Amino acid sequence: MTFPQAPALPEELDKLMRRMRLPYMRKAAPDVLATARAQRWDPAEVLRLLIAEEVTGRDAATRRLRRHSANFPTGKTLGSWRAEDSTIPEPTQNSLTTLEWIGRAENLVIAGPSVISGA
Repeated sequence: MTFPQAPALPEELDKLMRRMRLPYMRKAAPDVLATARAQRWDPAEVLRLLIAEEVTGRDAATRRLRRHSANFPTGKTLGSWRAEDSTIPEPTQNSLTTLEWIGRAENLVIAGPSVISGA
């Protein structure tokens, strides 16, 4: 099933958003404006959504840049954790996956070889 494409932004608005360097707002604007027209949203709601989209996009880009600059390994998640390859006791591993330590503001550092054993 395909959905109709939202109409493009007016050229002047597109130029202004480019000039102001608002890439995430510019990307979301056609859909937001089409929905706002169809549902007769309050202009303040339209602005709130567009600004929130820009803030969310910038925050994500900042995290990506900082992670890249710090040379942190990427793609590591608890979902990819291989318990059988770890020397950490199983009860401790299970406790870590509950993420309760985050609520207690505790730090976690796991160190070890960067290669998968047996590979």
